Amino acid sequence: MIRFIIRRLLLSIPVLLGVVAVVFFLTRVIPGDPCVAALGEKANPVTCFEFRQHFGLNEPLPVQFVLYVGHLVQGDLGESIKTQQPVTEILVERMPTTIELTFYALLFAIIVGIPLGIASAYRRNSPADVGTMAIANLGVSIPVFVLALLLAYFFAIILKGTPLALPPSGRLTPGFEFKSIAEAWGLAGMTGPPRTLLDFLSNMYTLNGLVTAQWGLLIDAARHLILPAIALGTIPMAIIARITRSSLLEVLGSDYVRTARAKGMRPRVVMFRHAFRNALLPIVTVIGLSIGALLSGAVLTETVFGLAGIGITVFEAITGRDYIVIQGMALIVAIIYVVVNLIVDISYGFLDPRVRI
Repeated sequence: MIRFIIRRLLLSIPVLLGVVAVVFFLTRVIPGDPCVAALGEKANPVTCFEFRQHFGLNEPLPVQFVLYVGHLVQGDLGESIKTQQPVTEILVERMPTTIELTFYALLFAIIVGIPLGIASAYRRNSPADVGTMAIANLGVSIPVFVLALLLAYFFAIILKGTPLALPPSGRLTPGFEFKSIAEAWGLAGMTGPPRTLLDFLSNMYTLNGLVTAQWGLLIDAARHLILPAIALGTIPMAIIARITRSSLLEVLGSDYVRTARAKGMRPRVVMFRHAFRNALLPIVTVIGLSIGALLSGAVLTETVFGLAGIGITVFEAITGRDYIVIQGMALIVAIIYVVVNLIVDISYGFLDPRVRI
């Protein structure tokens, strides 16, 4: 197992380098001048020359790439061309929003999708099966931005003034005050990477409220995340439900399942103790792929609900020709993809002893 993990980690290095190279050169193909996008009316030949000189954009592309990789090796993701802000600071501010949204969207997809798939497989070709798959197909078919707008309209306008009303935008109620983890734990004077980590965790408001016992913060942040999480998690939920159903139906047709039934075992025991455990591999694979998709595909959801996450950040960076931010965000998402795939591969050996890694 250890050799497998080390081998996978070593193989991920050329993958990440390839991602950096592809993103680096593709961003240079985007039409438009980053100087004009950043300076606007102040852009002129003199200021643009100084601008390109400052960011190294006057160098040949191979030289720019080597310099960028050299900074990456030192842990420096560079600074934004448009705002002059280090990309690391942007990640600390924006990444927690997307991670928090992804977590709750995936939680919703798993909690709803797997039971729907089990119920559909358990009552195959019944009205429950047809209704469940109709819900799954509907979930895949509705565009995210349409579902998001419908949810916001229904829960924020139709149900306004009722206990079921939910906030349609933002991460917290305007004017809501709270303490960061460093302040709550008496570590306000801490500096360096440990403080950066605490600030990163503090920007996950539900986690902040949980570990610092700020229950008002936890409840308010959770209420603001319900609608975005449902909107973002509906498509993965539908996919998980369909994969669960198909995987279970395949396992339920196996010889050992028929033997278990012939021995007089109760249907629920056969379903959960024998069939479901052996149908987990495809389900876990889909869940792992959904994590990366949710992290990189939250642009529309964040836009509709006014959440400043990496989705909006990447969109703004692309429209503003902010190469450095695009490269940094793409690299982080690629690293998350590699780590998630590694965890999924390792989990195969624990979920199914027949799999030997």
